[in-house]
Amino acid sequence: MNENSSAAPRRWFITGANSGFGLAFAHAALAAGDEVVAAARRPETLAGLAAAHPGRVTVVELDVRDADGRTRAIEAAGRIDVLVNNAGYGILGAFEEINDAELRDAFEVMFFGAVALTRQVLPQMRARRSGTIVQISSMGGLLSFPGVGSYSAAKGALELASEALAAEVAPLGVKVLIVEPGAFRTGFAAPSALRPAASRIADYASTSGATRETLANSHGSQEGDPAKAAAAVLEVLDWPEPPLRLALGDDAVDAIRAKLAAVSADLDATERLGRGMGV
Repeated sequence: MNENSSAAPRRWFITGANSGFGLAFAHAALAAGDEVVAAARRPETLAGLAAAHPGRVTVVELDVRDADGRTRAIEAAGRIDVLVNNAGYGILGAFEEINDAELRDAFEVMFFGAVALTRQVLPQMRARRSGTIVQISSMGGLLSFPGVGSYSAAKGALELASEALAAEVAPLGVKVLIVEPGAFRTGFAAPSALRPAASRIADYASTSGATRETLANSHGSQEGDPAKAAAAVLEVLDWPEPPLRLALGDDAVDAIRAKLAAVSADLDATERLGRGMGV
């Protein structure tokens, strides 16, 4: 049990709760004595979870793109102490290969859907002066590489919006946690899960194409264990002063450190030009 176990159970609302990180969070929350509202596009896939925890799991149907569906799901949930915006998918393709429809859908799911749910939950959290918004981003929300620009753009947009949100709601007793996993065994890289660009351009075979092959070959053998990621999130939520960001996985920690070092090096190299721009 976590420190919360002696108090009233928290009520979690988790999107994409039927697989990957979402399911791991659901199991971890239930093991901690909390209650879960498990949201998924195919609610029948959560029947086993609900049956295993009678009275503690509420299953709701939700496609985060659907505004009416979001409203129905939030109303069915009632009190929400922890919102986990987890729904998402992988999209692969070079900048030039991704079409507008693919890019817009990625943002609908991983940015606009998460932002809308957050807005709908905030009034009750503000009223209680308590609650936590958990945004499941990625190390790709803080950095990017060939082939994942569209995915990183959606996750990065959510990160920056959430950075501002955290400062806005901190005086109101509401917390924000941005989770940045690396490669985990979540099904993210499964051939059926990854959405390649509709068109492929041969000139990008050695860059975005190489990323596509690497991800496809990693499916099922990633180092990260989703259960350990969920346990880390629950631990951080009980800290008196939780951080804004939580990087998970050796690859994520190393890649983010390298990104920060590269940004620092660019600032050092260009500081002479950047400063003194006033009249």
